[in-house]
Amino acid sequence: MSLTQWIRFVGMAVLVAACAQPERQAQTPPSPPPPLAQARQSETERDLVAARHELVRDQVVASAKESTQQRRAPMAHAIAPVPMPVMVPPVQERETYAAFDDAGVRRVVETPVSTFSIDVDTGAYSNVRRWLRNGRMPPQDAVRVEEFINYFEYAYAPPRDRSTPFATHVEIAPTPWNAKTHLLRIGLQGWRPQGELPPANLVFLVDVSGSMHSADKLPLVQSALKLLVQEMSARDRISLVVYAGHSGVILEPTPGDQKAKIIAAIDGLNAGGSTAGAAGIELAYAMAQQGFIENGINRVLLATDGDFNVGVTDFEQLKDLVERKRASGIALSTLGFGTGNYNEQLMEQLADVGNGNYSYIDDLAEGRRVLVHARASTLQTIAKDVKIQVEFNPAVVAEYRLIGYENRALAREDFANDKVDAGEIGAGHSVTALYEIALVGSGGEKIEPLRYGDEKPAGKADEIAHLQLRYKAPDGDTSKLIERPIRRGEITRALAASSEDFRFAAAVAGFGQLLRGGRYTGAWTWTDVLALAREARGADAEGWRGEFVQLVQLAQSLQPAAAEQLGHAGEICALGSGCD
Repeated sequence: MSLTQWIRFVGMAVLVAACAQPERQAQTPPSPPPPLAQARQSETERDLVAARHELVRDQVVASAKESTQQRRAPMAHAIAPVPMPVMVPPVQERETYAAFDDAGVRRVVETPVSTFSIDVDTGAYSNVRRWLRNGRMPPQDAVRVEEFINYFEYAYAPPRDRSTPFATHVEIAPTPWNAKTHLLRIGLQGWRPQGELPPANLVFLVDVSGSMHSADKLPLVQSALKLLVQEMSARDRISLVVYAGHSGVILEPTPGDQKAKIIAAIDGLNAGGSTAGAAGIELAYAMAQQGFIENGINRVLLATDGDFNVGVTDFEQLKDLVERKRASGIALSTLGFGTGNYNEQLMEQLADVGNGNYSYIDDLAEGRRVLVHARASTLQTIAKDVKIQVEFNPAVVAEYRLIGYENRALAREDFANDKVDAGEIGAGHSVTALYEIALVGSGGEKIEPLRYGDEKPAGKADEIAHLQLRYKAPDGDTSKLIERPIRRGEITRALAASSEDFRFAAAVAGFGQLLRGGRYTGAWTWTDVLALAREARGADAEGWRGEFVQLVQLAQSLQPAAAEQLGHAGEICALGSGCD
């Protein structure tokens, strides 16, 4: 027996004797011991008391260890009932996306003209990136292919001078997913400013409602806006307006070189309350008008998850509000943040009617890309109401299909109507549109000919199509026309002989179409996307193309193992159930 065990044994004996002593005392009162015996008894009791103290200390230590290990486990002899496990309800997806169908194939003899507004938004790409990084395939309606394509920069030559705000570029080569058709790429490259930008009057309109209380919302807004503040100078003005249950001015127009004051105002924001977005928009425009700079940049930057739930919440009323305010010469751009309740439909369309652009910021690197790297194209407009119209030659082209731009389609008569709003191009911005075309007799046609249609149209045999563009100066009301023919001689016979930019844009377009279900991509696979993107990656100074390759790999790994996918409205549908 070890010393510790012996002490515990003696201690237990003492405890038993102590418990029995009162009963013995009641029966026979003890006689006083002789002095020597009393001294010996006192010494023995002191030893036993010390042993008992050690026993109690050991029990306390053991009890503490057991309590740490089983803090939440009910004891066998406890009187209280065993607590039931807390049932956590599943996360309810409340993200909102505008439903749309893919643009279909058109026969040139029936519909020779294609008209649409340009789009410089990129938010759909970074939003889908967030879905894939979180291990989930995105809803189909979150994928707008043109925003995928236009997320990337291409080596288009800029115009020679500012008198023409953008240069046009055309390239044609075989389609990667269909050997019997061709891709027609139309590229616009905006004028790149030299030196400093014009002075900017910026109003940061920040949602500080309770829905913004998470790390990927208000804290990320604050970090991203502070990156932009560092780029401002004394010529610029920055205001800060917030809204929750009520809206308010946190910072009136302040010179951009007073960075400590501006950053302190941003750092002081806290989330809480409901969301009265319309009142905030009204106040932000009033503050922008107060700091208005003639011949400068005047813009409201709305940073929110789009979850407006107080005051004016009707979608069309909010759009009408912003549309009325744009006549003041103040643009509105939207910066989307967050997950779960994100209203992407509102963010994208408010930017469209506000003569601004829409970006989704999923991390600080994207905040830097939008607000620092692409600051000129984000803030400075060089052309507004830009429209594209392509008239295909039925003698050469049998069918065409515009890839993306579904929510940018315009009626043919809208092209020359200067009252019809269209998209804006920022300084240095590039815009790309892709058509898949089937040449006459190529065998790539998808539509059966009409019985009584004109199958022998006349036309210039060397022209594929005629390209027209209309645009207005940033402060103008009358559009100007640019036009040029697209000729057979511009066709590159082999895809491998086309430019790296062409092939990479084709890979991105194919990826977006696969995410939307691959209705027109035939047997093309994720592996094919990867192969094309990798060999067309090029220099990739910023690493964005390499990141794209990683996203394709994520989508490829998620797709085969997925037991469900999200349909048009974000509802969950079993694979093979017909949900499209």
